[in-house]
Amino acid sequence: IPGTFWSYNHAIKFQGKKSLMPPLGLMTIAAMLPSDFESRILDMNVEKLKDRDIAESDIVFISAMIVQKDSFEGVVAMCNRLGVPVAAGGPYVTSLYEKIAGVDHFILDEGEITLHQFIEDYRNGTPKPVYRTEDKPDVALTPVPRFDLVDMKDYTSMPLQYSRVCPFSCEFCDIINLFGRKMRTKGVEQFLGELQAVYDIGYRGNIFVVDDNFIGNKMKVKELLRAIVPWLESHNFPFDFTTEASVNLSQDEELMDLMAKARFVLVFLGIETPVAASLQSAGKSQNLKEDLVTSIHRIQEKGLDVCAGFIVGFDTDPENIFEIQAEFIKQLAIPTAMVGVMLALPNTQLHDRLKAEGRLLADSDGNNQTLDVNFVPVMPRDVLLNGYKRLLKEIYTPKNYFQRCREVIMRYPESRWVIAGGPRKKVNWEDVKSVLRSLFIQTFSSYGVQYLKFLWWTFRFNKLFLRDTIYNAVRGHHYFKMTRIIQRTPITAETEKSRNLRARLEGALAATIKTIEETTALPKFKKVFQED
Repeated sequence: IPGTFWSYNHAIKFQGKKSLMPPLGLMTIAAMLPSDFESRILDMNVEKLKDRDIAESDIVFISAMIVQKDSFEGVVAMCNRLGVPVAAGGPYVTSLYEKIAGVDHFILDEGEITLHQFIEDYRNGTPKPVYRTEDKPDVALTPVPRFDLVDMKDYTSMPLQYSRVCPFSCEFCDIINLFGRKMRTKGVEQFLGELQAVYDIGYRGNIFVVDDNFIGNKMKVKELLRAIVPWLESHNFPFDFTTEASVNLSQDEELMDLMAKARFVLVFLGIETPVAASLQSAGKSQNLKEDLVTSIHRIQEKGLDVCAGFIVGFDTDPENIFEIQAEFIKQLAIPTAMVGVMLALPNTQLHDRLKAEGRLLADSDGNNQTLDVNFVPVMPRDVLLNGYKRLLKEIYTPKNYFQRCREVIMRYPESRWVIAGGPRKKVNWEDVKSVLRSLFIQTFSSYGVQYLKFLWWTFRFNKLFLRDTIYNAVRGHHYFKMTRIIQRTPITAETEKSRNLRARLEGALAATIKTIEETTALPKFKKVFQED
C-alpha cells in the first residue's frame, strides 16, 4: 500500500507495528480452500516477497485494490519470470481485468462462488482463464477466516466483516456495482464465533468492522450489538471496535447508545461536502436530511470519535470551496478529516457519466490524495489542485489540528472509556512504549510546543481522556508529515488531451450561459444563475 493519509505508516511506528491490519480477503479465501491445500499468506506490507516464496508454490493467488496496481504488476512479473501460475481477484482485478496482463486465471466477483468453481476445475486439470458470476453469495455461509495464518504482532487492528453492500447509491462509489443492492449480513452467532476465534489466537485490541456501511440494516445491527455487549463482559472486554457508517446514524439514538455500550469508539462517515448542490448531484441525499454540523456533534456527544471523508472537485463546487471546507471541518471539530480530490473510479455512475460526456482522461489509480485528476473538472485543474494543497495545509497546521482535538474531547461523555460499566483494556508494555515514543519524538518536533500544550490541557481538563490525547497526537504526527510531503510535491502540467477536452467543455458552458442570457422568458432563472 503506498504511503497516503490512509496508510498511517508514520503513526504505526510509535506502536512498533508494520501495518494497520492483515488482509481479511486472503484470510477468508484461505478458509475456503480444501483442507489438503497447504496455504501461506504473505502480506507485502510486513514482509518482503522473495523469489523463493514464489518458486516453492504451486500457484500464487493475488488480491489487490486499485491503489495497489503498481505493486500488483510487480508480483505478476515475478511469477511470470519464475514460471509459477497466477490467479488474481479482488476489487482492482474485478473492475479492470480486461486490461491486466500476465495473469493465468481471473477469479472475479465474490470468491464464495467463483473460487469453488476454479478449485473444481483446477483439481481436474482444466482451469479456465476467467471465472465470473452475477449471483451474490449468502455471507451467512462464509467460513471463519484463517486468523492463524497471520502474526498479529505486526498489526494495530484485526479486520472482521459483518455485512456486504450499502443501501445508498452515491455517484462516485463502486460498492453497488461490485456487490449488488441487496444487503447481506452474517448471523449473530456467526459473528460472535469470529470474535471468539480472534480471542482464541490471543489477540487483544481493536477490531475494525470493515463493512462499507455497518448500519445498512439497522434492525439486524441492533440485534448484533445487543449480543456483543454480554460477550464482551464475559470475556473481560478484550476488544473495542471501529467501523464505517452513514450520517443517518445520528438520527437513531438507540443505535448510537448500543454502539457505545458495545465499545465502538470510532466511526468513519462519508460527509464529502457542505455544498448541498454537490451532495444532491452525487446522489448523497442521506446527507441532506439534517444539518450536518448538528448530526456530527450528536454522534460525538455519544462518545463516538468521527473520522470523515471529504471531497473537492465536484462539478457544482464554487471557486471558494477550499475555504468553505476548511471552515466546515473546523465547525465539525473532526480531527481526522480525510480530504481528497474527486476521482472517477471504474464501475461507478460518475465514471460512466464522464465517459459519455467525453471528459474521462484515464483509469484512476485509486489514490484520491494524489495531485492529479483522471477527468476534466469544471473548475480549472490548477485551481483545483492548488486549492487542495492549500486546504490540507490549513486543516493540518498543528495548531488547528490540536484545537479540533480539544473541541471533540470536550464533547465526549466520561463513559467513552468506562463503557458498559467495564474496564478499559489493561495497559501493556506496548502501550507504555508508544507513549514514551510519542513524548520523546513529538516533544522535540517542530510542533513540540503545540503538542505539550495539548497534553497539559487534557491533563487539567479530564485525565480520563489522556488515551484519546496520545492517540490523536500520534495520528496528527502522520497527518503533518503527509501534508508536508504533498506541499512539496509539484503539480504536473496538464496534458494536451486534457487541455483539448477543457476547451470543448468551456465552449459548451459558454454556449449554455449565452442561451440562458438570451432567454427573456426566464429572467428570474437568469438572475439566480448569474449569482451562483
